[in-house]
Amino acid sequence: MLWQRLSAIQEQLARQSADTGANAIEARALARQAQDIARDAAARQLVLESRLSEVALQRTQLEDLIQSLSRSRDENLVVDIESALRLAQQQTQLTGSPEPLLAALRTADQRLARAAQPRLARLRASIARDIDRIRAATVTDVPGLLARIDDIVRQVDELPLANAVPARAVVEPTRKPPTTAAGVWWQRWRDAVAEEARGLVRVNRIDQPEAMLVAPEQAFFLRENMKLKLLNVRLSLLARQNDAARADVAAAGAALNKYFDPSSRRTQAVATQLQQVQGQVRSSELPRIEETLAALVTAAGGK
Repeated sequence: MLWQRLSAIQEQLARQSADTGANAIEARALARQAQDIARDAAARQLVLESRLSEVALQRTQLEDLIQSLSRSRDENLVVDIESALRLAQQQTQLTGSPEPLLAALRTADQRLARAAQPRLARLRASIARDIDRIRAATVTDVPGLLARIDDIVRQVDELPLANAVPARAVVEPTRKPPTTAAGVWWQRWRDAVAEEARGLVRVNRIDQPEAMLVAPEQAFFLRENMKLKLLNVRLSLLARQNDAARADVAAAGAALNKYFDPSSRRTQAVATQLQQVQGQVRSSELPRIEETLAALVTAAGGK
C-alpha cells in the first residue's frame, strides 16, 4: 500500500513537473512575444516621434512662409503707395493744385484700410494728419488764374487808348419849318459848318501826360507791351514765383491806368480783373507730405 501510494505520488509529481515544464516553455514563448511586441512598439514610437518632429518642422516652415508672404505683401503695398504719393506730389508742383495729392492720399488710406495690418496703423494716422493739413492750407489757384489772365490778354486789343479820338455822336438839329428854299439851304450850311467847327477842337482831361505822347502808330506796340506784361505774370505763376507775379500784375495795372481810357467800361472791367488776380496770388508754398513719407520709410523698414 505504501509502495502504491509512493508510486501515485511520483506519478503525480511527474505530471506536475511535466505541466510546470510546459508552462515554463509557454511562459518563455510569451516572454519572447512580449519582447517582440515591445520592440515593435518602440520602433513605432520612434517612427511617430520622427514624423511628429517633421510635422512640427513643416508647421514652423509654413508659419515662416506665411509671415514672409505677409511682410512681402505689406512691403509691396508700402512701396506702391510711396511711388504714387511722390508722383502726385510732382503733379501738384506742376499744376499748382493740391487736388492730385489729396486724391493720392485718399486712395492710399483706402488701400491701407483694406489691408487691415496693425503695424500700418501709424502710417494711416500720418496720412490723415497730412490730409487735414493740406485741406487747411491756402494755395493759389494757378489754373484758374491762368485762364483769367488769358481772358485779359484777349481783351487788350479792344481797350481804347486815353488819347483816342472818341466817336462823335450824331445830333439831329432842331429844325423849324422853313419858309423858302433859300432858308433850307442856309440852315443846312450853318449846321455843317457848326459840326466841322466842333470837330476841330477837342477838350479831354488826361491825368497821365505820357498818354498824350503816344502816336497812333505806336498803339500796336503799346498793346503788345501790355500783353507781354500779362504773359510775364503767367510765366511767374507757372514758375511758382508769386512775388514776381504780383509785381508783374501791378506793372500791368499801372500801364492800364496810364495809357488807356479809364472812363471806358472795358478798361474798368480789365482793371477789376487785374485787382482780382492780384488778390488771388498768394505767397504761401504748396503743402508737402513729409510726415507721411517718413512713416512710409519706417514701415518699409519693418518697424
